[in-house]
Amino acid sequence: MNNYRVPKIKSYGRLFVCIVLFGAFHSCVPTKTLKQEDKCLPETYRALSNDTLNTANTRWREFFSDAYLVSLIDTALVNNQELNIMLQHIDIAQNEVKARKGEYLPFIDVKAGADIEKVGEYTRNGAVEKNLNIREDEEFPESLTNYSAGIFASWELDVWKKLRNSKKAAVMEYLATVEGKNFMVTSLIAEIADSYYELIALDNQLAIIEQNLEIQGNALRMVRLQKQAARATELAVRRFEAEVLKNQSHKFEVQQQIVETENKLNFLLGRNPQKINRNSQNFIESEIDTMYAGIPAQLLQNRPDIRKAEFELEAAKLDIKVARANFYSSIGIKAGVGLQAFKPKYLTETPQSLLYSAVGDLVAPLINRNAIKAVYNTANARQVQAVYEYEKSILQGYIEVANQLSNIENLKKTYDLKAEQVEALTESINLSTQLFQSARIEYIEVLFTQREALESKMELIETKRDQLVARVAIYKALGGGWN
Repeated sequence: MNNYRVPKIKSYGRLFVCIVLFGAFHSCVPTKTLKQEDKCLPETYRALSNDTLNTANTRWREFFSDAYLVSLIDTALVNNQELNIMLQHIDIAQNEVKARKGEYLPFIDVKAGADIEKVGEYTRNGAVEKNLNIREDEEFPESLTNYSAGIFASWELDVWKKLRNSKKAAVMEYLATVEGKNFMVTSLIAEIADSYYELIALDNQLAIIEQNLEIQGNALRMVRLQKQAARATELAVRRFEAEVLKNQSHKFEVQQQIVETENKLNFLLGRNPQKINRNSQNFIESEIDTMYAGIPAQLLQNRPDIRKAEFELEAAKLDIKVARANFYSSIGIKAGVGLQAFKPKYLTETPQSLLYSAVGDLVAPLINRNAIKAVYNTANARQVQAVYEYEKSILQGYIEVANQLSNIENLKKTYDLKAEQVEALTESINLSTQLFQSARIEYIEVLFTQREALESKMELIETKRDQLVARVAIYKALGGGWN
């Protein structure tokens, strides 16, 4: 009886020690409270209507009515190098998901091998082999060959969901990469539209300069005739000539800007410099559509950069779980079955050539826990960082929309006033010319009137361009363009 009870008590003691050690390991696992993100947004933009109608839901093909611009965007979405680089990042992230998924599934390998070995005769193995016969009249081979073939498997049991959480984190990173691509598409479309409107505005400015040069040329001829009649001085002639030369110089500056803007568009389209097809007619008469901002809460769903930050935050939370699981013990299983013999002809003889193995491992960190703590603390710090990034993207999105709503409203008022200014100055050109011909005003007033009229027309074109650019900016700010 005593011989039976003693080992039973010893076995209970070993089990108790294992449980105490297991509990001690897990009681030392640190825990930190996750920082929670703040998604709060105002209900409306600057006390505007809380109508949920949102221009961001409009597809970009419907948002842009210019066929030339649509064609340019189509080309860029295929050929733009930065976008194609981002698409490769998506493929990389997708492959990372597959790799993480494979980690918590069993690894099964097929293995075959052959080797040869010769041991010294004056050793334990050599002495045994020297006097060993495999079968009657068959001595043990002096040079021992070994042939084997089998199937072997290894599997880490994902008890603490470390591998599954790692896979989920990879999925979140993949989704964040997709949203990053969507945000790049939105930015690319907006940049192409901005450059296109800039190019059309330059075309119209060039046309205004040419019209003004014609007017100034007529005025110069008139002054020269008046000088011949002794009604004007050489000073007046030289001042008019200087004004004509100034505008001719400005014409070449605008032409250079057109070339650079065309090449900027060609770069975005991923092609060599060439002429950009466009429609520059009726630019000033372009209508600015009404933009519907919806409510601020829609930014969380519509803006790709906000969704990207949200997915990265979710990945950071999962990384904390993965880092925390490193404190726990890991359980691994290895098994194999196959055939092994020193001659190929014996491989098929079973059960003599049969081999099999099964091993289970339980491993827990004991001494070097500082490295694991450092990884865990880093994961927590990155989660806090991701919270701030997410909150920053929400705040930035709201401010961008609010700024552009105000910009659109103020640009409309500015354009209306500048249009009246252009109309008044255009009429004053004819009046100043008539008054100068009748010697009722000095030539300098004619020059100033022509110069102010030119500047006001150029400013009107720039304001119209700014209106179209602001329309694109609010579309981007609301989260449109990627769908």
